Amino acid sequence: MTDETNKYAAEANAAEEADTFAAAADQAEPIAPEPDPLEVAKAETADMRDRYLRLAADMDNLRRRTEREVKDAKSYSVAGFARDMLAVSDNLRRALEAIPAEAREAGDAGFNALIEGVEMTERAMLSALERHGVKKLEPVGQKFDPNFHQAMFEIPNAEVANNTVVQVVQAGYTIGERVLRPAMVGVAKGGPKAVAAEETPAA
Repeated sequence: MTDETNKYAAEANAAEEADTFAAAADQAEPIAPEPDPLEVAKAETADMRDRYLRLAADMDNLRRRTEREVKDAKSYSVAGFARDMLAVSDNLRRALEAIPAEAREAGDAGFNALIEGVEMTERAMLSALERHGVKKLEPVGQKFDPNFHQAMFEIPNAEVANNTVVQVVQAGYTIGERVLRPAMVGVAKGGPKAVAAEETPAA
């Protein structure tokens, strides 16, 4: 090959390489611009603020739940003990009711003092339970409520509204807002239906 031929071939190769480089440059993806640091900081701040609000809400819910659980624990922790003490109180009441009236009247001073001591013990026990939130139900005359009363029998009585509590067999008690022991009651049967709440007159 002559020098002129070699020169021509070199120029052709150089032109081909330039075309190849240009084509590759055209096919290459454009370089992404650098993100704005201010926008990045704003996004991070918004994310951190959202996390903080969620965490604060979770902590507030936890605090409220803990306060409620502590309050319930204080109010109802004595429920089992109180229920057992009611059984003792029931036995004291049964013992007193088992004493015939004649025996009370004819009893000597020592016997009457014993009766009075048992009555005082019963009152003191119920008073102590009341200080801890235990209250006696007074259902006589009220409409039967299965949430607070346990019906033991029905008593025919046409003068009292049907399903009205007319007799208490065993006293019921509540502790706080919960039923500690439902009252065992007798309810009226055969009387008029309980009067429903008056309907609101149409406007």
